[in-house]
Parts: sequence; structure tokens; C-alpha cells
Amino acid sequence: MMFSSSDIGLLISSTLTYATPLIIAGLGSIMSETSGVVNIGIEGQMVVGAFSCAAAATIFGNPWAGLLAAILAGAIFGLLHALACITFKADQTISGIAINLLAPGAAVYFCKALFDGSTQTRPVELTGKLPLVLGGVFPENSFLDYMFKNYVSVYLCLLLALGIWFLLFKTRMGLRIRAVGEHPRAAATLGIGVFRLRYFCVVLSGILAALGGAVIPLSTVSYFFPSIISGQGFIAIAAVIFGKYKPGSTVLACLLFGFCKSLSLSLGNPKFALSVSVHLLSMIPYIITLLVLLFIGKSHAPAASGKIYDPAGH
Repeated sequence: MMFSSSDIGLLISSTLTYATPLIIAGLGSIMSETSGVVNIGIEGQMVVGAFSCAAAATIFGNPWAGLLAAILAGAIFGLLHALACITFKADQTISGIAINLLAPGAAVYFCKALFDGSTQTRPVELTGKLPLVLGGVFPENSFLDYMFKNYVSVYLCLLLALGIWFLLFKTRMGLRIRAVGEHPRAAATLGIGVFRLRYFCVVLSGILAALGGAVIPLSTVSYFFPSIISGQGFIAIAAVIFGKYKPGSTVLACLLFGFCKSLSLSLGNPKFALSVSVHLLSMIPYIITLLVLLFIGKSHAPAASGKIYDPAGH
């Protein structure tokens, strides 16, 4: 079995493509966790983002309409989580589980309503796909062509990661968000609006998770179906833990998981004549996730993460 340079370039390109949804959703998880609110509803928010995007892109034939629909859907479910956890002081884990049950159910319901009872949307036409960048710059099917010719979402997500890092660690607002996540009561005594910042971060978390789901039907597959996310939201959360709640480390962790997914598909290619079951190969990303969490060592979340904040002190 031999890998040519173009095969390696294709492997790198597909790694970036498969890592992109994880990176965007992982950044959403970081925003929520850093402010002190656990959001395990990332999976459900990715599902509803994938549906909203695929439906809008199919109906309007425009990927940007799809992304806008995903932003609105993510904001709604992020707001629901924020209302439950911040205003009504519900258990954050239970609220996240509820989001993971409610969001996919809502996606399937509206899918049936819009597409004649089908649980799948119509395929997104080519005009509804995200544009490729750097196409035609390098010789076709060469190593450099495969490596750099990617969907625009790949490059935008890397810029987004840089922006989230800059926000959290290089701005006054980021300092306040981190303070709220570590010691909200002390932050409140300094005049920092704990509720306001947490609402912002949790709603933004929902938006980013939905965008993570949205890029899937616009790049790797062409339509929505109920199992489109298939645990990627939980893998994104695992990547955040692996990355110790830091944007840069989380991106690297997502690239690892994206590589595992890409490798499993490459090894299943008949070209390489491997007598390995495709079902075993599909388990690789999830096995790596378990191994990473097993050997990661200590990963400390913000001190107030998951704890209910009551300004009255009750």
C-alpha cells in the first residue's frame, strides 16, 4: 500500500474539511464554558443548524441564506438554554440534555412539514454550496491543489478561532468573561454584569454550534438527514476538554479528530485493498476520543462552570 503525494494532500484537505464543524462547535463550547455555563446541548444545536442551513440553502439556492438560517436557529436554542440556566437557574446538564432531545425533534418535525413528510431535505444544488477558494491556482490534482483548495468555511473557521482567542485573552471584555467564569460574585462587586455576559456567551455558543452543523450539508454532504451529526457535537466537547478550554489547543484537538475521520475513509478506499471492515474503520474517531479522554490528565474547567449564580446569595 502506497500513498502518493496527491493522496497525502487529499488526506490533509479532507482533515481540514472534517475538522471545520468540530472547530466551530468547539469554539462555541469554549465561549459558554468560559463564562461559567456548561453547554452539552452542542450536539442538538448542531443538528438544528444543519437542518436550518440545508433547508434554506435548498429553498433559496444560496449558501449564505442557509448560514443565516442556521444563525437564527442557533440563537433561538442558545437563548432557550440561557433562559433555563441563567434566569430560571435550572441544572445546566439537564438543560443541555433537553436541548439535545428538543432540537433534533424540532428539526425532523419541520423537515417533514417542509419536504412532504420526508425526514430528509432535498439535495443542495451546486449553487447552494459554499465556494471553493484557491481553486485553479495550483496544477489540478497535485499535492498543493488538494492541500490549499478548500471550502471557504475552512479558512473562515481558522480566522474565527483567532478572533475568539483575541477576544478572550487580549480584550477587556474577554477578561470580564473569564472573571465571570471563575468568580461571578467577585466580578459583580466590580460592576461587571454577570447575567448580561453569560447571556451573550451562551447565545453565541448556540450560534457557533449551529454554524458548525451548518457547514456539513454545504461541504461534506448535500442534504440534511436525522443522523447527520452522529456524535460530532460530543466529539467537539471532548476536543475542548482535551484542549484545556483554550482555543488554540482545541483547534489542534479538532484537527486530530478530523484526521482520524479522514484516515478512516482513506483506509476504506478500495484503491488500497485493505481487508478491514468499513464498520471498524468508522469507529476510529470515537475510539480516539475515548483514548484521548482517558490519557489526557487533568483538565480544569473555569471554577464557576456548571454552578448556579444567585446574586442574592441563596
